Amino acid sequence: MSVSRQAIVAETRRWIGTPYRHQASLHGVGCDCLGLVRGVWRAVVGAEPEFVPPYAPDWAEATGHESLAEAAGRHMLPIPLVDVAPGDALLFRWRAHLPAKHAAIVTAPDFMVHAHDGAAVAEVAIAPWWRRRLAYAFKFPGVID
Repeated sequence: MSVSRQAIVAETRRWIGTPYRHQASLHGVGCDCLGLVRGVWRAVVGAEPEFVPPYAPDWAEATGHESLAEAAGRHMLPIPLVDVAPGDALLFRWRAHLPAKHAAIVTAPDFMVHAHDGAAVAEVAIAPWWRRRLAYAFKFPGVID
């Protein structure tokens, strides 16, 4: 199976405007940052590869474990941060000593789509604030460049 970066970006942008809902992953109804990535995965790759257990908003602070990065690494190809391209997934950490807990998908050079508490899914610039917090990047399986 192969998927184009353009297909990933188009599907990602289709989610813009979806309201933020913790643990949700339904286009137009609600999603959180992980739910956005999960929804795009289902549309371009297929069934989700593993069950996502319930999680609290402060799961990363509570566990101190890189669960999100490890899960992404089980199903996506880790790539160097300097090689990020449209269609790749990004993970961010809020503080240097905490695990990565925020996800987004690159849509264009210097732009990404993400969901965050209190807002709808939006496309934003990958500004210096985001770049300082960028921890991991992954390529969806089957991506053709």
